[in-house]
Formats: sequence, C-alpha cells, structure tokens
Amino acid sequence: MNNDVTTGKLTKKDINQAALRYMFMACNTFNYENQQGPAVVFGLEKALRKIYPDDQEYIASLNNHYKYFNTTTWMANLLLGASLAMEEKDGVASLEAVQSFKTGMMGPLAGVGDTLVWVLYPTIMGSIAAYMGLEGNPIGAIIWLCLNIFFLFFRFKLFNIGYTSGLKLVTTLGSKLSVFTEAASIMGLTVVGALIPSVVKINVGLVFKTGKVKLPIQSDILDKIMPALLPALLAFAVYKLIAGKKLSVIQIIFALIALSILLSFCGILTV
Repeated sequence: MNNDVTTGKLTKKDINQAALRYMFMACNTFNYENQQGPAVVFGLEKALRKIYPDDQEYIASLNNHYKYFNTTTWMANLLLGASLAMEEKDGVASLEAVQSFKTGMMGPLAGVGDTLVWVLYPTIMGSIAAYMGLEGNPIGAIIWLCLNIFFLFFRFKLFNIGYTSGLKLVTTLGSKLSVFTEAASIMGLTVVGALIPSVVKINVGLVFKTGKVKLPIQSDILDKIMPALLPALLAFAVYKLIAGKKLSVIQIIFALIALSILLSFCGILTV
C-alpha cells in the first residue's frame, strides 16, 4: 500500500506520521498522572482529525486518549495502531472499547516488551558489541549502530501491523504472552551466564611461598577448582545485593570500583 492509497480515511503516510510523532514524544511528556497519555494524544491527533471532521467527536476522542496509558513504548505501537483502526471503523461508538482494549493489553504487552526490549536485546547484543569493543574490534560498535537503525524502522512496521491486524493479533496471543515472556527470560539468563567469564575479569596476584616452593593462588588453586570461579561468585554477590534492594545499582557500581582500586593497590588483584 503506497502513500496515495487509502484504507478508509487514513493513508499509510498518516499511519507512519502517527507512529513517528508518538515515538518522538513517548518519554518526553511522561508524567505521574496519566503516564504516556499526552504522548498518545500528540501522536494520534492528526490522524484522529481525519477520522473525526466533527469537532465534538474529535475532542471526545482526544479526551479518551488522555486517560492513563503506560506500556513499553515499542509494544505501544501495536496498541495504538489497532486503536486507530477501531476508531476509523466505528467512530465515537468505539471509544469505550478502545480504552478497554488499551487498558487490558498494556500490562501483558509491557511484560513482553520489557523482557525483549529492555532486558534481552541490550543485555545480549550490547554485551557482545561491548566485548568486541574491549578486544579492539570496531565491528562491535558498527553492529550496535546498525541494529538500532534496523529496529527504528521495525517500530514503524509494528504500528502498521497494529493498524492492519493488531486487534486480532494481541487478542489471539493474549493467553500465550506469559509463556513467551518466561521462555525469553530463561534464554536471556543463559546468555548472560555464558558471558560472565568473558566479560568479568578477576585475577588474584598472591603467590603462596614456602621454602623453594611457589604456588600462584590464581592459576594453581582457583583455576584448578573451577575456571572463572571468582567472576561467577562476584556476579552472584552482585545479584544478591540487587535483589536485596538495600543498595542501589549506582552504589554497587561505585563500591566495586573502590574495592577494585583498594585490592589492586594492596597487590591482591592484578590485571
């Protein structure tokens, strides 16, 4: 479908414009009263104006979208695209259904979006790209940049999918979202666990001496017990600190930096 072909009152250009406007303002107008509500209105208002030539109907639709809305911004594209399709089809008669649809689906889709977008994607791909960078390979940064450009266009596609078949898609998958989220979480944890020995480096510089015998603690004791034993223990300790919620992530990071400097100065840790 090109920009000159209409599906009802809206063209593909209208749909893409709504997607762009929402993505631009999704977090810029975030507030604690209605969360992403203003961003939704900013994103959809031009498309809604074409759907509702009547001023009163237009205002009613805008007020409806000003209500509380909060989900992962990526997944919101599906919901907002489907919402536009519902209003284009049934007009003001669909406003209650649109609000119920958004309210009912924003939680489950946030679970999927947060897992995939904010946990798995940056953790897996970001760690791989960062590790390549640490090794002096610029391809890591290029891969990260290309992926972000690709996903920018993919978000437009999500909005169009929502407009064409979003209502059917999310309602059909509704009962399977929790299973999908759990499976994605397990995969992410597995990848993160595999990255620990590659990314986290801890080397003990102490050497046990008795008479003419010299026994390096790292290579002859710790590595014999289990390679990457200390990185695994450190990752577990950090996880417990985060789970305990007594220290913030920033506090843990600065504590690790201070501890590393101190142990290195004392000769306990080496590069």
